Amino acid sequence: MAEPLSPALLALVLAAVVLDLTIGDPRRLPHPVVGMGAVIVRMERAWNHGSPLARRRRGALMTALVVAGSALLAWGTIVLLANLHPWLGWLAEGWLLASCLAIRGLRDAALSVAAPLARGDLPAARQALSLIVGRDTEGLDEGEVTRGAVETVAENTVDGITAPLLFALLGGAPLAVAYKAVNTLDSMVGYRSERYRDFGRASARLDDAANWLPARLTALTLWLGALCLARWERGLRTQGALAATRREAPRHPSPNSGWPEAMVANLLGVQLGGTNRYRGEVSERARLGTPREPLRQAHIGAAIRLMHGGWLVFLILLSATVLFGETMS
Repeated sequence: MAEPLSPALLALVLAAVVLDLTIGDPRRLPHPVVGMGAVIVRMERAWNHGSPLARRRRGALMTALVVAGSALLAWGTIVLLANLHPWLGWLAEGWLLASCLAIRGLRDAALSVAAPLARGDLPAARQALSLIVGRDTEGLDEGEVTRGAVETVAENTVDGITAPLLFALLGGAPLAVAYKAVNTLDSMVGYRSERYRDFGRASARLDDAANWLPARLTALTLWLGALCLARWERGLRTQGALAATRREAPRHPSPNSGWPEAMVANLLGVQLGGTNRYRGEVSERARLGTPREPLRQAHIGAAIRLMHGGWLVFLILLSATVLFGETMS
């Protein structure tokens, strides 16, 4: 298994990026997140009962077991296969790293919403959006459908791309898989609903902690990427975006999601946030960005290009840090 912050691990991470961009997540291959989800479902059903205190304790224990178990299983798999043949260990670690990334998947999900909008097929666009967001999509107009897709791209640039890249270089596949376990736990039980408020508290808090630094670094690299894209991408508003993001991001109910969302909103000159409905219940989100123009289908493609620029700059900076550290050692 490659050493943390080493050129060998960097090469593996780069190979995983290429693999994810090339094939994404083939449905025929087993995916670690699917296994994590199955374990979480079973444990939640068996443990999520009793007093609020009991639920918190069991939820914290489940969080620790799922995260540690996922990391140990990844580590054990790599070591076992490496003992059979070193190349098997490298292949296993590369595949696990690729499975933690969602560059192609996030792009494809956003395009699945943009394509029917471009055809004028609003019902199909709503249906596509419903597969990637938790909010109600019935009755949304083009602007609201676009907002949902752009917010998804912005938020998931962190947990689907940049955060896994960071943890991968810090601790290889075991740490990247542990991060995905944290993220999966939060997406399944980290809600403030009556059912999960106590049981999912530890999962939500751990996810907040894990994403604190990546979210803020991602906002910065989105801006740096936009500086490069501005030569070809008309309409990007890089001037003032950093200051506006620092001012607006704390308004978001999540301590982390507001950073990439506010940055994308300010770079595109649109407004994200507002009124969402979840199973008929209204939820008001802070409005991020200044609406210099109305949201439309073309903004989804622009958000995808910002996403690519952001993670590329993020990866370049991480790679430079690794290589600089190697030369200094």
